[in-house]
Formats: sequence, structure tokens, C-alpha cells
Amino acid sequence: MASFRFPFSFSQPSVPKPPPSTSSSSRLSVSAVAVTVTFGGAAIAASRNQSVFSSHRSSPLPWGSIALADSSSGSVVVEPKTGFSFPATIGDSMRLLGVGLRRKSVLGLKNIDVYAFGMYADCDDVKKLIGEKYANLPASELRGNKAFIDDLLEADVKMTIRLQIVFGKLSIRSVRSAFKDSVGNRLKKFGGLDNDELLQSFTSLFKDEYKIPRSSTIDMTQGPGHVLNVSSNKILSVYGYRIEGNQVGSVKSKLLCRSILDLYIGEEPFDKNAREDFLNNVASIAVDEKAAHEIQK
Repeated sequence: MASFRFPFSFSQPSVPKPPPSTSSSSRLSVSAVAVTVTFGGAAIAASRNQSVFSSHRSSPLPWGSIALADSSSGSVVVEPKTGFSFPATIGDSMRLLGVGLRRKSVLGLKNIDVYAFGMYADCDDVKKLIGEKYANLPASELRGNKAFIDDLLEADVKMTIRLQIVFGKLSIRSVRSAFKDSVGNRLKKFGGLDNDELLQSFTSLFKDEYKIPRSSTIDMTQGPGHVLNVSSNKILSVYGYRIEGNQVGSVKSKLLCRSILDLYIGEEPFDKNAREDFLNNVASIAVDEKAAHEIQK
């Protein structure tokens, strides 16, 4: 099978134990990946079947790279601690720039895995931001530049945070409560105290009538004009019908978009390694953009 070098790097802090394969043709598949996740303090073990490709860090780029099969085969990147996999691309220009794990402390005694997540960005939008304001800044300085990170969080750049959940009996109320705490704190940080109505407009998208079965994904996408779109591949109503077009709902708010993105990319992220990967890979986009600019001169 033909392959190409995926131009982005991902931290590999540990190599997960290979899960058992249920297929005689296991050349490119990993089966029954065991993961423990929780919301609201409850935890269970579940499994997920997914085709994956191995990753490594043998690249001339200073931040490494990950080698994947060609896009026609459905290239994916694996979050190493859980074994959950994420598609390398969504659509034509949304690229995966980082994967991570949300962990929650229970009674201060134990950290529980909540969900794996992938962070995507439209490379064309990122290149536009870099070209407009940071064309003269070396890529090596871009990663730690606070002004650039703030601009990235504020800019009208299409980005998606994809959550992957394993808890088959996950309560939608637990999801809503978790977002109320985490997003609510960020709204206060960036917008002051008087944002209860905005927070309610977001958390109310997760209605009591919804169920989230095992292997569901929740996508939170910042679209043009700072419209936050929330969708899911498997959210069902209690009556058994699937949500129309997988669309949960949307809220137009620059403050809300920034607050959600800050949970994953800001100074105090859920997963610091994932944030580092994201910024390293943004810097690699800058390298490509600057190289292309030099060629055009």
C-alpha cells in the first residue's frame, strides 16, 4: 500500500498494550481497545473497533512526524493512552493537529479518564492568520508567542474539537454539568460574571431527551462568524430516532467559542501535551507557508 509522510507531529508518551484482534486479517486493524471513561464520577470499561496506523518520530522536522497511509485508506492518528483513533482530516482542509485525554479527579484520590479528544483546524485559515500578522516571525518563535496564541483563539479560524466517549450509559445531564463548570469558568475569565444567559444557551443544547450511546463523538466546531456548531454522530432521542443531520444546535458568540477552545489550547489546558502538539503543528504550517512564500518570490 502506498504511503506518505503526514506533516504533523504527535507526542507519544507511552506505547499502549496491543489489544487483541478479532479478525484474521489484522495487518492494519486494532480491535477491542479497552478504555475507561467517566462523567459525574461513574466509570466503566468499554471497547472500540477502529483501523489504525502506527506512529513514529523519524522525521527531519524538529518536532517529529507521524507516518500514515494515503488519505484514500482513511488515515487515522491514535491517542496513545487510550488507543482511541481520530481521522487525520475532516473534509477538504480540516487537519488534525493534536490529540489528548481529558482526565477528572474523583474525591482527590484517583484520576479517571473521561474522554479522548482531537483538535482540528482549517490549514488555509491558519496560513492566512500567519501571513497577515506573523509572516516575519520565525516558526520556532511562533509556538511560544502569547500574542499569536491569543490571536489564534480570537481569530475567525475554523476549528473543531472532537470528543470520543466510551461510557455507554453516559447521562446527558452529566455532560451538561461538566460543560457548565468548565465553560462557565472560562466565560467568567474572559467576559466577566454576567454571562449566565450565554452559558445557558450552550448547555441547553444538550437536552434531557438525548442519549449518548457508546462510541459516540461530539464535535464542537467554530464556523465562520464565530458560530459554534455542535453535532454528534450517534446522539439519539429517548424515543429512538436520530437527531436530524446529526446537528445538536448552534450558538453565535465569539466569547463562547474562545472559552471552549481555551479548554484545549489555552494556558491551562485539559492536556498539556496535546496543546504542545497542537502549537508545534501550527508552527509546521508556518514553515510550509514561509517556504511557499519564498518560492513565489
